[in-house]
Amino acid sequence: MKTETKGSCRKAFTSTLNALAYEYPDINAVTTDARGSVTLEQFAQEHPEQFVEMGIAEQDAVSVSAGMALTGKNVFVCGPACFLTTRSLEQVKVDVAYNKTNVKVVGVSGGLSYGPLGATHTTVTDIAQIRCIFNMTVLLPADAVQTEAITRQLAQFHGPVYMRMGRGDVYDVYPKGEEFTIGKAKQLRDGSDLTIIACGEMVWYAVRAAEKLEQDGIHARVLDMFTIKPIDREAVLKAARETGHILTVEEHSVYGGLGGAVAEILSQELPTPMKIMGLPDEDIILGNSSELFTYYGIDGDGIYKGAQELLKK
Repeated sequence: MKTETKGSCRKAFTSTLNALAYEYPDINAVTTDARGSVTLEQFAQEHPEQFVEMGIAEQDAVSVSAGMALTGKNVFVCGPACFLTTRSLEQVKVDVAYNKTNVKVVGVSGGLSYGPLGATHTTVTDIAQIRCIFNMTVLLPADAVQTEAITRQLAQFHGPVYMRMGRGDVYDVYPKGEEFTIGKAKQLRDGSDLTIIACGEMVWYAVRAAEKLEQDGIHARVLDMFTIKPIDREAVLKAARETGHILTVEEHSVYGGLGGAVAEILSQELPTPMKIMGLPDEDIILGNSSELFTYYGIDGDGIYKGAQELLKK
């Protein structure tokens, strides 16, 4: 596993989409005065006939994307996650999900990426909002390598999707060329004492925590649950049976996200000691991602401590 290099998920997404647009002329990008934030400038320059700028109008952007999809287009509507999942939630529900249109809603700068800008710009409820909408596939890539691979799959994937990524550079979790299957968790480490299930930027921290636990003689399995919906139910149940303890960690509220999805499976099929780590049900303080991960205890050291607490119970 590579950890010494960094890459940007949003840049990996747009550079891959730009290349794919030559191969798949049905690919179209729609944005909401966010070509800079999403890094779509090159796409707009090289594919002007496949690019639509809607301005600051998220609801219209999603509805227009759905209409374009109904004419045979494979549409990626892109913008800040905090706006696409709140202002246009009804359009995602009705125009995209209910009508099963071929629209990929791509939210960038998700989670705490906009932490210095406060509560209006943090995105910590989007998984809960989107995953309970029927027909939606929900994806949170962990690094640039995974983002590129998933984007390539989405070029041939038909149906409603929500994909969320952060803003800044993140450490590489995977080597170039790694393969992924939407709907299947990726196991990064094996272990017998507990399983840490993470998604998005938390995956790298989960691996760091597992390495630190190993020094204490605690063997932690690590699963990258990059597909929140449909979640890999079998991987969750296998981990519960084989390791006996489940810890989930996410850059999201502790309510309704990855932890909730895992708990829904275990509570009904295989009750297992479990701990959900994420962001509390309160106003999030201001700060950059790294500062906030440490403050809320979801960095490597925080996950390490959370695992110890779970095992003591």
